[in-house]
Amino acid sequence: MPNSLDLNQLAADIKVWGRELGFQQVGVTDIDLGDAEIRLKEWLAKGYNGTMEWMAAHDNKRSRPADLVPGTVRVISVRMDYLPGDTQQIKILKDPTKAYISRYTLGRDYHKLIRKRLSVLAKQIDDALPADYPKQHEWLNRAFVDSAPVMERPLAEKAGLGWSGKHTLIINSNAGSWFFLGEILTFLPLPVDQSEQPNQCGECSACLKVCPTDAFPQPYELDARRCISYLTIENKGTIPLEFREPIGNRIFGCDDCQAICPWNKYAQFTGETDFLPRHGLADSDLVTLFNWSEAEYLKNTEGSAIRRIGYEGWLRNIAIGLGNAPSDATIIAALNAKRPTVSALVQEHIDWALGQQAKPNYRRKRKIQNTSRAIQP
Repeated sequence: MPNSLDLNQLAADIKVWGRELGFQQVGVTDIDLGDAEIRLKEWLAKGYNGTMEWMAAHDNKRSRPADLVPGTVRVISVRMDYLPGDTQQIKILKDPTKAYISRYTLGRDYHKLIRKRLSVLAKQIDDALPADYPKQHEWLNRAFVDSAPVMERPLAEKAGLGWSGKHTLIINSNAGSWFFLGEILTFLPLPVDQSEQPNQCGECSACLKVCPTDAFPQPYELDARRCISYLTIENKGTIPLEFREPIGNRIFGCDDCQAICPWNKYAQFTGETDFLPRHGLADSDLVTLFNWSEAEYLKNTEGSAIRRIGYEGWLRNIAIGLGNAPSDATIIAALNAKRPTVSALVQEHIDWALGQQAKPNYRRKRKIQNTSRAIQP
């Protein structure tokens, strides 16, 4: 290592540059994920990944960063707030005629924004290296944002960005949990940050109790097969009958376990305009979204993570929401009008929704969880 490279100063500079690029926190950790690797293998053995076969792929690269990018000795972990202000999430969630969309995807897809800024940060690190530093290693500063086998949450926890809550998401005592994570895998032996975020969940189990589909077999463990985010996004097939009523009006993802977490009273609204809601998606009627043509869907979700589920998944999910809404002639008409034009998968969910709509309102059930305790920042 060249004597002219001050790693302590470089680490301090990286944190300053990161904040200048819009990251709320930057931490550095080593690449020892032995404990996380054991937990991952146990989780996979239980089949909790469902159809997400990619979680079991890539051998041990997911838990061994140096196998993914040879030469890696440290990981620079960052977080960026994403919660839009004044989205009235609890109000929308409790209105069965509205469509609830997970707050992280109301604006533009975060992958491109964060990856671009991490790439800028990686370039700044490269440019800060002294002239006598072996340049053939520069390419090893690699940025990742939820797009490669990287265990971002265990790395963030080790880097001091927070602790893993009982809902398995990272919680920060000063910022709650409404933030994205990203990483730079680097060959530079930077000084490692000591975690300043001990687990502070205590006896609280609000996130476990509020889950509409009982997706947590035990604290700190998620059965993705029961999670609404998995069911409405990752799952490409039929949504099992047992989960349809509990899904309620959640048409893309679910935030209940975060919305009720007491630590989110410290969350900060995002300052990133790209994360702000577009096309009225924070407060749209289910019928309005269901009536979108495929061309309208593609236009209104351009640059959005919602594109991941495709038009078929979009209609499937909204059909569930319409089935859970109060009986209404407008809803029934919309379902019947769309049915002849869609796939067998969507038709099956429309038929279920029509069956629900045929039931008298006083006899119909909908598992509405009480998230009124959620504290808005």
